[in-house]
Amino acid sequence: MDTPSSSKNTNAFFLQAGISFAVALLTMVFSVFYLPVDVWIRAFLGLGIMYLTTSAFTLAKCVRDAQENQSVYARLDQARVEKILSEHDPFKAVS
Repeated sequence: MDTPSSSKNTNAFFLQAGISFAVALLTMVFSVFYLPVDVWIRAFLGLGIMYLTTSAFTLAKCVRDAQENQSVYARLDQARVEKILSEHDPFKAVS
């Protein structure tokens, strides 16, 4: 039986994702900071950026946890099937 291959992210992909996130976040912070509006509007937009950022991390964690949970169930199911197959004797007489 083939086991499902677990795909691991490369260091380059992780670095690219980190840099992309940092550029997007810094661009938003910079643009809100230099926006020609009152301070309270900048503060409101800054809070929106912080809320969106923390929500994105929370969503990513929930998706990761769900995928890990799914893989645990898949491995348990696979172990059960392998146990049943190893215990099965096709030449055993039915009583």
